[in-house]
Amino acid sequence: MNVEAIFAQFPSLQSANLTLKKIEVHHLDAVFDIYSNDSVFKYCGIIPKHNKETVRNMIGHFERDYNKRLRVKWGIFANAEPERLCGIIEAFDFNQKVNVVTIGYFLAESYWGRGIATEAVSLVLRFLLTEVNVNRIQAEVMPPNHPSKKVLLKNGFTYEGTLRQAALWSGKGIVDLEMYSMLKEDFAFVTG
Repeated sequence: MNVEAIFAQFPSLQSANLTLKKIEVHHLDAVFDIYSNDSVFKYCGIIPKHNKETVRNMIGHFERDYNKRLRVKWGIFANAEPERLCGIIEAFDFNQKVNVVTIGYFLAESYWGRGIATEAVSLVLRFLLTEVNVNRIQAEVMPPNHPSKKVLLKNGFTYEGTLRQAALWSGKGIVDLEMYSMLKEDFAFVTG
């Protein structure tokens, strides 16, 4: 795993419709719009934040976690509206011994159902598998979160099974999680 491709300089990723880039303090209103919406986190282990100062501090934590090489959180921006934050996608739990990374993503509710998450996951997949040389990318999804499962399956992920009562998620208690993965060899097959 080439972690320098991620952490030497914040990676900006671009497709025909989207740009994934660093979230800055001037994006506060849009980040607050996402984090204060209970519907966005219905199936996530994140407790919504209803205080704007808390969210402002979180943006600083995004930077801190990146500098500690713990995670990278990209803002998802539509190229048609380059300063309008549509959502967030992240890569975390970099396990260099096994060469595996976990991803997660969530969108502002007004951007649901437009294919944005699918395209953002595709961008991150390509970057992690080809430039960072990750062997396995995984995502954990609560069983009722059908839209998220569709995003992963459209990107060629494999459903590996359900981990029963396997995790303690903030605000949710102990939850079942479905595990999805993409291996580098699977990606080569899907894109080849």
